[in-house]
Amino acid sequence: MTDTYDGYERLKFDWPAERVLRVTMENPGRMNAADSVMHGELVKVWRDIDEDPRVNAVIIRGAGDAFSGGGDLELVKEMTQDFNTLNRVWKEARDLVYNVINCSKPVVSAMEGPAVGAGLVAGLLADVSIASRTARIIDGHTRLGVAAGDHAAIVWPLLCGLAKSKYYLMTCEPVSGEEAERIGLVSLVTEPEDLHDKALEVATKLAKGAPGAVRFTKYALNNWLRMAGPTFDTSLALEFMGFNGPDVQEGLASLKEKRKPNFDPESPL
Repeated sequence: MTDTYDGYERLKFDWPAERVLRVTMENPGRMNAADSVMHGELVKVWRDIDEDPRVNAVIIRGAGDAFSGGGDLELVKEMTQDFNTLNRVWKEARDLVYNVINCSKPVVSAMEGPAVGAGLVAGLLADVSIASRTARIIDGHTRLGVAAGDHAAIVWPLLCGLAKSKYYLMTCEPVSGEEAERIGLVSLVTEPEDLHDKALEVATKLAKGAPGAVRFTKYALNNWLRMAGPTFDTSLALEFMGFNGPDVQEGLASLKEKRKPNFDPESPL
């Protein structure tokens, strides 16, 4: 008998507690960067979780010492050269945001190291976001040469206000886990060695709660995000328009120069 999650390649699954599913993003040697396979799987997994009666709560984390190192540069390059790829990734980016928001099961994220790109979408849209003090949260859109679209335009202003959002989204300055908690970007901050235990503690508490009450509370609160739908759609369109412009070519060249072999941990996208 096949399991719901058997077909996944970049996402790994385990059950650390009763009715708690843990999803681990894994792209070895790439700091869990979201390549074409992972990007698609991050879209699909939330539908599978939503329909899985065994799951009451979810943890999303990265393998090793990184949450997600950003977008795969080969995929970005392909997007600038092939319309079908660009169109597919645009649809996936839209669905990823809405699928996390609409997943009825509560999601807990455990972020350490670099937290960038598609992984960060799930990290910040999680119902309870937990970061280690040494996490480096970066929205790398403008560094790449495109507008800060997808989740950023809807969730950052709600979490930490417009002034902080403009600063971090336009400058791509990294936000430490400690600073992220201070400005309200994440729910909790922990010491690095305590991160995964804390995530499991919170997820277990949610899994043991009244399922209907927890899920409908999530649904009601996420209406704030759904109300921002027009802003989200516009920001996503502006982002993907940029892949046909000159800025992204300069951004790609700069990032390729900065990234060292085996993915320099100081150089996430």
